[in-house]
Amino acid sequence: MKLPDDVRDRIRDLLWERANDLGWSGLPDAERSRCYEHWTRESAIGGTLGHYMDPRKVRVYIKDSLLKPYERARVSDSEQDILTVLDVDPTLEVVHRYIKPHGLHFISGQVVAWGKSRDWKLLLMALYERTALSSGASPFGAVLLESGNTADDSRRTLVRGAAMRLGLKRVEWID
Repeated sequence: MKLPDDVRDRIRDLLWERANDLGWSGLPDAERSRCYEHWTRESAIGGTLGHYMDPRKVRVYIKDSLLKPYERARVSDSEQDILTVLDVDPTLEVVHRYIKPHGLHFISGQVVAWGKSRDWKLLLMALYERTALSSGASPFGAVLLESGNTADDSRRTLVRGAAMRLGLKRVEWID
């Protein structure tokens, strides 16, 4: 049986509201796991979804189909802040937009990426790959949205060192 759009939208809206209230982006994995378990067992969420799918698949559906888009939307919403932090002219023409991780390739050749600090290795390697495979592209900057993994100076020094070795001009954080 297919999940009706109105049911999906109602549950998504409820979960996104709760995620906002919980400060989802900053929650540790163990706390997120507890939330998934609670929502899976809750009749208004897991119980409703269980009417339309195998109840054993409800938790994965909540995580992958309802909350991953929440995270992507939150990270996408920060694009203007990213450009400001990197001092990039927001009127520059974008020739390519990336997701997973988020990024922009400008007509000037500059490539930027942003995401959670917990994914710093992925961000730096994505910038490296995106510029290595594109003639005239340069890895300009990465912005890490602090999620608790690089809050101390020693971790930030490590990240900056890796970025420098990969040719990035700037690495910034939004705490």
